[in-house]
Amino acid sequence: MNDIVLEVRDIVGGYGPMTILNGTSFDVAKGAITTIIGPNGAGKSTAFKAIFGLLKVRSGSIRFLGRDVTNAPPRRLLEAGICYVPQGRNIFPELSVRHNIELGAVAAGRSITDMPRRIEAALDRFPVLRRKANQQASTLSGGEQKQLEIVRGLLLDPKLVLIDEPSIGLSPMMVQETFGILKDLRARGVSILMVEQNARSALEISDYGIVLELGQTRIVDKADRILHDPRIGQLFLGGGLAA
Repeated sequence: MNDIVLEVRDIVGGYGPMTILNGTSFDVAKGAITTIIGPNGAGKSTAFKAIFGLLKVRSGSIRFLGRDVTNAPPRRLLEAGICYVPQGRNIFPELSVRHNIELGAVAAGRSITDMPRRIEAALDRFPVLRRKANQQASTLSGGEQKQLEIVRGLLLDPKLVLIDEPSIGLSPMMVQETFGILKDLRARGVSILMVEQNARSALEISDYGIVLELGQTRIVDKADRILHDPRIGQLFLGGGLAA
């Protein structure tokens, strides 16, 4: 692999008495897109919550750029350079697009003097949001709302973006547009770790793939090898991945 931005080692965690992650381990390469795939209940989204400090890790370690961030609070992780775009729609529908972005800035804790420039720079990357900056966020399409969430995450110039199921509820055209945004971020040097049920499309734009099953890492390999391995489709995705 390239240089490593994130190291996850033997993490164990879950909800109450239920253990979901059973010694999960993987690395995330700098400046690459890495996609986690696996059957429902494999622990994909739970791994994201553990990385971002939303789920207490019982054992194991998480290191970001060589620093131990195991069980660090989300605010500290934001400041360190990790942003998290969760599943579903996480916007304020009655507020304007611009006000949604500004609220994201406040939550991130960035200084007021610096933030207006960052908001304008972020809108420059997403022309459709700039055109609709004064509209209510509820008027945006599903794909545009996902773009809005990504914009808010980019305000701190993150080094690593965790994005969970970006294609949920989107049309095929909007999925491709959203994946195009992720490729553009990679070209700018941002590292991306993605969880995605649309495995074929996600692996096609990824550099590396990780297969989870029952909270354990089964395979870590280059994405094209995972994409074209018929055994993986049969074992982990009901044959849906293999051509």
